[in-house]
Amino acid sequence: MSAVVAPLRRAAAPRRGQLLALLGGLVAVLLGLLAVHLLLAPGAAAATAPAPTEGLEGLTEGTGPGVSVDIEGVDGKPSSALVVLLGITVLSVAPALLLMTTSFTKIFVVLSITRNALGLTAAPPNQVLAGLALFLSLFVMAPVLSEVNEIGVQPFLRGELDQVQALQVGVGPLRDFMLAHVRADDLALVTRAADRPNPATPADTPLLTLIPAFVLSELRAAFIIGFVIYIPFLVIDLVVSAALMSMGMMMLPPVTVSLPFKLLLFVLVDGWGLVITAVLGSYSGGGAG
Repeated sequence: MSAVVAPLRRAAAPRRGQLLALLGGLVAVLLGLLAVHLLLAPGAAAATAPAPTEGLEGLTEGTGPGVSVDIEGVDGKPSSALVVLLGITVLSVAPALLLMTTSFTKIFVVLSITRNALGLTAAPPNQVLAGLALFLSLFVMAPVLSEVNEIGVQPFLRGELDQVQALQVGVGPLRDFMLAHVRADDLALVTRAADRPNPATPADTPLLTLIPAFVLSELRAAFIIGFVIYIPFLVIDLVVSAALMSMGMMMLPPVTVSLPFKLLLFVLVDGWGLVITAVLGSYSGGGAG
């Protein structure tokens, strides 16, 4: 038995020596890293380096040098980082501004009512209607947006106005547009709902009151236009329904028969052109559509 164990012990001895050497090396590396860490620690640096005393009196009194953040660029112009930040902010609220302060809501509602009056549920799709409403809104709002850019955005980029002044000046054309197409009854309704005093003049109406009143006026005008659009198609539905009843074809849906006639009538009278002309014309008069 001893003759078998002795060779095994002799074979394991070199391996044990290698393991001990490896552990010794690891311990040495760890001790070295610990020493470096202690030497480079803030406390050690503060203990070894002399504490500076010059300028402490000025710092305590607020007269010495300090850290400041300057958002102005060259020649008083806003820095590029600030412009990018403001651009991202505007893009984040752009959908709300598009829906609440432009003609987009009215145009989109009118186009949707026209599609429903034809008896169509998915043609044209919502994406097409939204795209058409968007570009028509840009057409209507082009003068307003150009004026906002001219008197608000460009002076701010040139450094002539700060952020607050640019906002106050730039919102003026948009306010004038909404005031030109809002009903006094809607302004009074929102003012009473907000429990605020009546403004001396419509121009003194705050934006938080003007924006919802403008949306209400736009929806009212859109429903009026939609009612006028619905009437001829409703007449076609009534005539087709009466004809089917007189022929005893009560099981045949009237919409199935009236849809081709409504499409034919809409194409013959250039329906989309008439609808778009009516919607755009409601903004050319300068009053509530």
